[in-house]
Amino acid sequence: MGHISTATTLLLAALLAYSCSSGPSGDGDTGAGPRSEVVLDAIIDLSPDLEPDLESDLLSDVVPEQDLDVVPDHHLDVQPDLQSDTGQDSASDLLTEPELLPDPDILTDVDILTDVDILTDVPADSTADVSGPPLCLVGIETVNCLHETTTLFTGMTGFVPRDVHWQVPKGVAPEEGWPAVILFQGSFLPASFFWSVFDGAPFGMWHQVLLVKQLLDSGFAVITPEAHAEGGTYWDTNIPPYSFMWETAPDHFFMLDIFGGIEAATFGPVNPDRLYAAGLSSGGYMTSRMAVSYPGKFNALAIQSASYATCAGPTCLVPTLPADHPPTLFLHGELDTVVPIYTMLPYATKLVEQGTATTKEVDATAGHEWLESSPLAVTEWFLEHP
Repeated sequence: MGHISTATTLLLAALLAYSCSSGPSGDGDTGAGPRSEVVLDAIIDLSPDLEPDLESDLLSDVVPEQDLDVVPDHHLDVQPDLQSDTGQDSASDLLTEPELLPDPDILTDVDILTDVDILTDVPADSTADVSGPPLCLVGIETVNCLHETTTLFTGMTGFVPRDVHWQVPKGVAPEEGWPAVILFQGSFLPASFFWSVFDGAPFGMWHQVLLVKQLLDSGFAVITPEAHAEGGTYWDTNIPPYSFMWETAPDHFFMLDIFGGIEAATFGPVNPDRLYAAGLSSGGYMTSRMAVSYPGKFNALAIQSASYATCAGPTCLVPTLPADHPPTLFLHGELDTVVPIYTMLPYATKLVEQGTATTKEVDATAGHEWLESSPLAVTEWFLEHP
């Protein structure tokens, strides 16, 4: 269940080669006040012909009351991240096949993996409460994390709704609030998919959700904003004219509203003085944008399969960098043909030359994807830069 066929893989490769770099149309909008709309997605995605009250019966079989080291699966609705050579993902309906949904008969017979089975190196200085039922359920074939969703009305007009998914660690927040990580989605891969994944999902999406789990377990709040069109497009950062006129970009107004929401505790008790950012591909370029356009705002960054804020795919010119550029971890697969590793190297080199703390995590066998080492590498990098 949940594995991508050879034919589908070939289709992904063809779409990657064909994808173009056209940018989204601006939503042309100034920040307005947020409207909170809490969604606790603790629902097993069952076949539509099952009666609703069967869900609780099946759930009691999968997660017995005495084994409360796990929580129910989220709603599972994952789509793959297909990227063009500009770092923009090309969407498809590859994950609509019925067999990708959990089979209740199978689920009642499998074992649920514990935290120790997946990640054994939880950083020692975590302030999160990891006792009791976890926020994330790690199963044999799925990982699902509880989260909430807040809709911000943003843009120049203040009327454009854009969702932000978020969660804070278990336990009592520090007096100054939880440190927070903003994770930027890849294009055409809605940010809701940071919270739910099946085994075999492409582009390292399994490791993407494990990153969310690792951050929460390590005492970080996690915030995942949606790109345009409910996450159906990509970030403005490397799309003309916004790439060189960022103050006019719809995503700039969105970021200002996100920062305002953090200050107002819209996303829970978060410490605005301890912010971090990470993202894959288009989200990686957007992560770089945090250093370029919001000086002093972020303590550290992690850029996966991307480069400087205005670069795109194999085309990349890295300018003079801000002297206060945050410490940056680069993660890249040597086999990445969408955003070749050679586009990242000059960025990392310039940071080293100007004395900015910089580390590279390279996987010789990986392509355009979250690395298997990403959950621990990113979390430990952020913990090193409080």
